[in-house]
Amino acid sequence: MTSKYLLAMAVSLLATATATAATAQDKPAPAVTNETIKPQPAAAIPSASATSPDGRIQVTVATDGEGHATYAIVRKGETIVTPSRLGFLFTDAPKLDRHLHIVSVKRGAADSTWTQPWGEWQSIRDNHTELRVRLQENDGAQRILDVVFRLQDDGVGFRYEFPEQPNLKTINIAEELTQFAFAEDATAWWKPAFEWNREEYLYNRTPLRGVGTAATPITLKLASGTHVALHEAALVDYAGMAVAKVGDSNTLKAVLTPGAGAPKVTRTGPFTTPWRTLIIADDAPGLYMSHLELNLNEPNKLGDVSWVKPGKFVGVWWNMITGKWSWATGPNHGATTAKVKTYIDFASANKIPGVLVEGWNVGWDGDWFGNGNAMQFDQPTPDFDAAELKRYAKAKHVYLIGHNETGGSASHYDSQLDRSFGYARDHGIPVIKTGYVTDAGQIERVDPDGSQHREWHEGQWMVNHYQRVVTTAAKYHVAIDSHEPVKDTGLRRTYPNWVAREGSRGMEYNSWPGKNPPEHEANLVFTRMLEGPMDFTPGVLSLKGSDNSDLLSTEAKQLALYVVLYSPVVMAADTPEHYAEHRAAFQFIHDVPTDWSDTRVLNGEVGDYVTIARKDRRSADWYLGSVTDENARTLTIPLDFLDAGRSYTAQIYRDAPDADYRTDKRHAMVIETRTLRRGDTLSLPLAPGGGAAVRFVAGKR
Repeated sequence: MTSKYLLAMAVSLLATATATAATAQDKPAPAVTNETIKPQPAAAIPSASATSPDGRIQVTVATDGEGHATYAIVRKGETIVTPSRLGFLFTDAPKLDRHLHIVSVKRGAADSTWTQPWGEWQSIRDNHTELRVRLQENDGAQRILDVVFRLQDDGVGFRYEFPEQPNLKTINIAEELTQFAFAEDATAWWKPAFEWNREEYLYNRTPLRGVGTAATPITLKLASGTHVALHEAALVDYAGMAVAKVGDSNTLKAVLTPGAGAPKVTRTGPFTTPWRTLIIADDAPGLYMSHLELNLNEPNKLGDVSWVKPGKFVGVWWNMITGKWSWATGPNHGATTAKVKTYIDFASANKIPGVLVEGWNVGWDGDWFGNGNAMQFDQPTPDFDAAELKRYAKAKHVYLIGHNETGGSASHYDSQLDRSFGYARDHGIPVIKTGYVTDAGQIERVDPDGSQHREWHEGQWMVNHYQRVVTTAAKYHVAIDSHEPVKDTGLRRTYPNWVAREGSRGMEYNSWPGKNPPEHEANLVFTRMLEGPMDFTPGVLSLKGSDNSDLLSTEAKQLALYVVLYSPVVMAADTPEHYAEHRAAFQFIHDVPTDWSDTRVLNGEVGDYVTIARKDRRSADWYLGSVTDENARTLTIPLDFLDAGRSYTAQIYRDAPDADYRTDKRHAMVIETRTLRRGDTLSLPLAPGGGAAVRFVAGKR
């Protein structure tokens, strides 16, 4: 054994020995102490290090000759992040950056397992070590700042903690000085931040040095082959973080989302920032399999959430997207009593529990984009009989899913939250899809004094607004599916009624000009989906969008997306008429669940292809989805994820040999049945723009 390995093991064993005995319960992270701290001289500590539980990842915090605090990350002997700056700029005080020294170091460890009420995995292990470093200025105000690192075997999270102290009471943050100086050149997959269309951009693939200002997660493949995903966790009462490249280098720096005022964040001490997270893996599948983000969030604060019900839904939405029906009242209004009853009948006949209704409420007539002040979320239009539809849906064992579109008028929505969710509760509506359709930077905020301001979707004020929506909805046992949302940072653990979000280009873009390219979904898995569930709205088996335009997909790929792109509330987006025309393929949509006990990413490369297997939480069945980009490929899948000692009937939906998203053969599909078991392999030929979906029906042991 090398001396470096022995040292790493010694540190890990020491941390484990001093940790509190772990239990299998879901326990919160240690609380930040709130004692007032008086600056005092202390002997400087040159550096501090800690390793992950398995010893593979090491973090080192140090200060340089000018008192700049830095951190560095090494994994398996490979430097991932070279010494990178830490600190803050303020709007009303000198920056917290120079003349810092380490005055104390604490280490700890914990190992526990907690259970998700719904999700991709039923049980999640949180095994981490912790390094807490206290920094203090050695001149001037002698302000104090703690930096806390959590190390898992698959990555690192760190955050700043501001203790209560006389020289730093109200903190007005202009910018973080956090940097991420990667040691190697890399390929980056990223989408732009702070542009008008919020999060809804295609992913760029560029060298790391070609990154502009990027939203997170941003995914990197280093020259060595190591993969890194940079994001954040537990975004609470703070501005969302983007990243921007520093000069002609491989360094990224944090850029906080602006607010309506000069400070990007205003807080009163003591407080903690969100965690800055780096998932580090050998390959792309390893990124997806990490639980770092969820483990860095606080446990469930809502108590019993058995009322949160995962499930599929249908709705009037796709006919609106294609232009056949309208949100506004009139001859083409989609949300009429008669039309919604048709969808309720279809849902009931196919054991689909939910029916989404958009355009049902007063406020849609006229120009509502960016101006939703006419929206009333407890007042149906005259042609929408809410009481009758509640009765009819209940009789058919179906529930309605409501839609609250704010048009970006967030304060107007704030004023209606209680009556909106009270209305939903009273009408048997357990899920609300919210919307904030307006250009980035144009959210309307109205203060109590009547003054108006414009906010960004991921600024501090809106971060707090989204949380108000979720917590108010929970009082009425309503779950939230946010569109035009703040990014997901794992808060679904803390607030399990936050079931899904949009936050990227979904299926609607396949209806319009400028469609999503075939690589889009293979990009999403290893970028956007690292945040959490996405309401992508798959299942358009007609493969037709607006003006009868063709989707850039095969029919089999539409089925695969139900496994590949996770959401606990997922739409069968096409119309009942089209599903009747594609009844054989629709059988998979009918069968596939939305809640899982286990998930395995079996293969994949960012933007090229991916195969995911998931186990049904309520049976022994497994489901598999595989998608490719514009290139045909054949994937050989070892079936080692299947339960040992059991045979399975594999119901396979795959591209036919002549299938191709570019031709009139995009519907060509083979449906076959085979008997398979653990240890077998499955060969899946994927057409250009294609995919495959498999249901493994478990036999008796």
